[in-house]
Amino acid sequence: MTTRVIVWRHGNTDWNAGNRVQGQTDVPLNELGRQQAVDAAELLVRLRPTALVASDLSRAADTAAALAALTGLSVTYDERLRERSFGQWQGLTMAKVALTRPVEFARWRAGADVIGGDVETLDDLGKRVADALQAATDRVPPDSTIVVATHGAAARSGIGHLLGWPREQLRTLRALQNCHWAELTHDDERGWQLGSYNVGPFGDRPVPPPV
Repeated sequence: MTTRVIVWRHGNTDWNAGNRVQGQTDVPLNELGRQQAVDAAELLVRLRPTALVASDLSRAADTAAALAALTGLSVTYDERLRERSFGQWQGLTMAKVALTRPVEFARWRAGADVIGGDVETLDDLGKRVADALQAATDRVPPDSTIVVATHGAAARSGIGHLLGWPREQLRTLRALQNCHWAELTHDDERGWQLGSYNVGPFGDRPVPPPV
């Protein structure tokens, strides 16, 4: 029997729109993001989810709430699903980071761990998000469908950790667009598998950084 896990990125925020590093700053959805959550929820409800889990940051929690309103399910919150902590980068635009912290920025662009700035390592990020996804799966009966509302960098790293992908392979995945999702499945015979990635209702739009 197979459990399905939908890993869903939150809707747009003003900091997404301004290319500003959010990290674990609790930035709310903007008007576009709230509409994106509603539009996506109208598709996800067709999957007949049996459980909803979300990061406790409001942009993810409010995205999950749009689906909760259609399903009648309550949302369980797990702080392990929070976005990557970007430490001293949080609140800065990416242009400002590149200008004022060029060595750190270059390592980030190269997919390496950032040395300095109190930025969370990729291994730590991947492990904590993967642990949360596994815990959500362990709490439900087989053949359930779980929708997990989280964040861009968190989603990508958590998925990669579950699948056992090396960092170089993980970098070949584009960031999830706002309110798009990936579908994972798990069963005892095949373990974790990726079924689809970057699915959503909005067509192909430019992807803001997953921060």
